[in-house]
Amino acid sequence: MAPSTTLMRREIVEIPDAVERLLTQGGDAIREAAAGAREMDPNFLLSVARGSSDHACTYLKYASELILRRPMASVGPSVKSVYDVDLIADGALCLSVSQSGMSPDIVRMTKAITASNGLTVAITNDPASDLASVSSATLPIHAGPELSVAATKTFVTSLVAGLWLIAEIKRDGELIRAIHALPSHLAAATTCDWSEAAAALDGRSLFTLGRGPSWAIANEAALKFKETCLIHAESYSSAEVLHGPVSIVEQGFPVIGFTAGDAAESNLAEVADALADKGATVFATTAKLTKAVTLPHIRTDHWLTDPIAAIVSFYGMVEEVARNRGINPDTPRHLRKVTETV
Repeated sequence: MAPSTTLMRREIVEIPDAVERLLTQGGDAIREAAAGAREMDPNFLLSVARGSSDHACTYLKYASELILRRPMASVGPSVKSVYDVDLIADGALCLSVSQSGMSPDIVRMTKAITASNGLTVAITNDPASDLASVSSATLPIHAGPELSVAATKTFVTSLVAGLWLIAEIKRDGELIRAIHALPSHLAAATTCDWSEAAAALDGRSLFTLGRGPSWAIANEAALKFKETCLIHAESYSSAEVLHGPVSIVEQGFPVIGFTAGDAAESNLAEVADALADKGATVFATTAKLTKAVTLPHIRTDHWLTDPIAAIVSFYGMVEEVARNRGINPDTPRHLRKVTETV
């Protein structure tokens, strides 16, 4: 039986304070790393991560490409750890994201990129970790202890740290101000009531949708459904779901769409309505809907920070779904807090 108050719930509520702590204590490290990146002036970025951290990197990929106009690619850690191939990464800026900083494959790939004259930046909750020791620079995320197996506040603070780095590299004052205004918006996001969407889940399968930076949030949401609720969920871009995946949609099939106040919002809304027209039960974080249901959501001071508020609201809902299913989301079956992949 799931406890009435879970560690996951407590850590979700702590997210605004964790972000405030990062904003208060993390600035020097981020500005120093940004100065190094500007001096390098990389032609491209790389990322090294797994799981929720890799979803954070997908979000940062879009931030890099939209703000810095530099392409960013995810590197398979097994290229080094299994196949023992050293990438030619001279001149690349690499973001290695791991809340523990302990996974050997992440550490080995990061070390190899550093040795190849890449500028490696560790985004981690442990500045004394192995990952930090092999990186050119370390950005502690200042999340504090995270005891639930399901990552929530470390995911959000990783998003914020990486986005802040990109904003500082660009010297984008508007985005930097929006990042510093996040704690109050995230506090409001913790109160959004998604119980209508929770009630529509039938426990079998669902889609999560997004596009652009919000697709990374959809990826994270799908993972959380699997690991905390034992519900099968698949994440798709709203540009792709009406191709092959739509074939499995039937009456009442649940869909949750994530979008920000950005250029992709209208597309997501159109796809959400199209799926609702096919019989799916569709919810989305936009008011631009005619047939799907608008989820309560918080718009922040910048379209790139909107997805961060959306995942906070989602976390509150998915924790509730797990408890209602009699599952303790703090200790998902078969999982541990730190997975050390070779």
